[in-house]
Amino acid sequence: MDIQLHYEEHGSGEPLILLHGNGEDSTYFEHQVAYFQNRFRVIAVDSRGHGKSPRGTAQLTLGQLASDLASFMDGLALDSAHILGFSDGANIAMLFATAHPERVKSLVLNGGNLFPEGLTDQTRREIDEEHQAALAADDTAQLELLRLMIDEPHIDPASLAALRMPALVIAGTDDMIEDDHTRLIAESIPNARLAFVEGTHFVAAENPDAFNRVVEDFLVQA
Repeated sequence: MDIQLHYEEHGSGEPLILLHGNGEDSTYFEHQVAYFQNRFRVIAVDSRGHGKSPRGTAQLTLGQLASDLASFMDGLALDSAHILGFSDGANIAMLFATAHPERVKSLVLNGGNLFPEGLTDQTRREIDEEHQAALAADDTAQLELLRLMIDEPHIDPASLAALRMPALVIAGTDDMIEDDHTRLIAESIPNARLAFVEGTHFVAAENPDAFNRVVEDFLVQA
């Protein structure tokens, strides 16, 4: 890997890696770090080009970010970990899990999507408006981030059928992801749990008590 990813680490026990969404950083998970550090070695990572992690020279794609995760785990000498991904972080987690299933103890997918059409129509219109504004401003950094949501991901639901690790698919009741699409992800992973928690796409930050309880109940049995 051409860069070193910034991360914060708290607690001890089995490693739990937290992957944030598009345009965010690891501070999104402040409520999860505080909650889970009593049971896990919580590792909150800034993805390439986000937060305190440098952009580097590699192409910014979800596939590259999944590759970065493998190199990051190598650097920490982690053979495997529990992985909780939010939004694009969930998409990275799916790509990583299909490429390296032996490295995933369990998988928590919060607000992920398999392809852009999994986003609600309203969300896609808002992203298009942001894209037009970024084009007008010649904001190349923002355009690069928006491209991740406009053009990616492209995950074949059938590819998830090979996953055998415990999995939880969780979303807000008023999410940016279509409910049927969230259900498709859960149905595509053998024996995956499905949960909807009161809140929007950002339910982990808005309703952390309820979100954390559902995730903890899953993780202690994983």
